Amino acid sequence: MNEITAIFGDPAERTTPRWVKWLGQTKVLAVVWLAARVWLGIMWMQAGWAKLWGAENAYFLHNNGAGVAGFAAHGVPAYTWWGSFLHSFVVPNSGWIGVVVAFAEFCIGAGLVLGLFTRVAALGSLVLLFTYVMSGTASVCALYALFAIVILATWRTSSWIGVDGLIASYRHRRASAEEPVVTETAQSGAASTCHPMRVGT
Repeated sequence: MNEITAIFGDPAERTTPRWVKWLGQTKVLAVVWLAARVWLGIMWMQAGWAKLWGAENAYFLHNNGAGVAGFAAHGVPAYTWWGSFLHSFVVPNSGWIGVVVAFAEFCIGAGLVLGLFTRVAALGSLVLLFTYVMSGTASVCALYALFAIVILATWRTSSWIGVDGLIASYRHRRASAEEPVVTETAQSGAASTCHPMRVGT
């Protein structure tokens, strides 16, 4: 291991390139990341809405999740082991899985649009896209995945204008407001220590 470290260096000592940090932290591109986040969120909300209250409602929330069962049973899985998982687990449980998929898509979209739990929503987006691609559908999955990865990589600024940003700002202001109180207490304690009362004076 030491020989490998001597050749390639210690990975713990590697630093992030400045331009990568700039992309993830600059306020200049915050509006771009916001637009990407909101767009992806709207796409997920539309998909979830169709399953919850729209045309796809009958295939996901009713009829024992016929949409999920049909997709899992007749898709072309990427691997045989994934196909076995679809046929042995997803198809028999398509009823409740259809409900989970419908609510998950809508909640992921709402989270991204609002900027609430942004990283969790982006990660959930990738998980759903992974299952869709593994089950044999491509469609717009690659584009959605690209947007989700960008949102994750730039989470500091992609969630800056949103609920996450408001919560972070509130916590920062609260911590800043409490800090002077601690400092004054420490200073008064230090002052009393530096000037002890002399007995007998």
